[in-house]
Amino acid sequence: MSAGLFALLDDVAAFAKLAAASVDDVGAAAGRATTKAAGVVVDDTAVTPQYVHGIAAERELPIIKKIAIGSLRNKLLVILPAALLLSNLLPDALPIILMVGGTYLAFEGAEKIWEALRHHDDHVGDLPTPTPQHGPDAERRIVAQAVRTDLILSAEIMVIALNEVIDESFWAQLAILAVVAIVITIAVYGVVAVIVKMDDVGLHLAERDSEVTQRVGRGLVAAMPRLLTAIAILGTAAMLWVGGHILLVNLAEAGWWHWPEEQVHHLEHAIHDGTAALGGFLAWSANTVVSAVAGLLVGAVVVLVVHLLPLDRPAH
Repeated sequence: MSAGLFALLDDVAAFAKLAAASVDDVGAAAGRATTKAAGVVVDDTAVTPQYVHGIAAERELPIIKKIAIGSLRNKLLVILPAALLLSNLLPDALPIILMVGGTYLAFEGAEKIWEALRHHDDHVGDLPTPTPQHGPDAERRIVAQAVRTDLILSAEIMVIALNEVIDESFWAQLAILAVVAIVITIAVYGVVAVIVKMDDVGLHLAERDSEVTQRVGRGLVAAMPRLLTAIAILGTAAMLWVGGHILLVNLAEAGWWHWPEEQVHHLEHAIHDGTAALGGFLAWSANTVVSAVAGLLVGAVVVLVVHLLPLDRPAH
């Protein structure tokens, strides 16, 4: 009896270790997938605060909550099933879809630079600056518009994440992508909530009696435009990096052109082997810079086609 009990306990312990290892694997894979989706995540974070521009302060957080719920619904109920079906039924199509997404990211990043150089300060991403709206119907329209835009951004995030776990089993993919969807949604809309309330907190602090508190409050209010500008710049750089990296990797993955990725790998190894303790970081930095340059070049070509060629002129 005692031997049987100990055997049972050993089996339970072995199962617990296996479950813990599986959880660790899911967490690690979800972390890698989330990192690769960074460009879209930062862009999503930069775009979303515009939807509550002009909204009454007490309605900002409820609207962000509704958008976050809609975003999570997009990821878990629409995109996740479609992505899993794609990976299992048409796996050869994934590199092509990723290259389309990478080209779009590169275009978005290059277009932001194009507009900045042309001093179009009123251009933010691919969305018009919203005008102030009020009332339940207006809020429903704002949430619906934000959730529709989120569907595009979330689809890019989930497809990029799927590519990182394409060799996993179906159930592992399901668990990892679900974790990615939840973590990214909480992170994005948590940061958005902090951003949109920062000026309100600053104004509240600026009205306090303490001079130090007032300075902190005024500093928060003054920092808001700089923070949004910094997020926009970071988002642009991340889109070029991620878009370029996706293109380089999947050109080789699809079997169309191996040379660019091979050259990047040779450069990485040369830098890693030729430097000391910082070899890993410098090699990663070189890969990032090359990917960003590739993304900028591809994005610039698309911007040229979209903005400079007379595609919309009537034929004579």
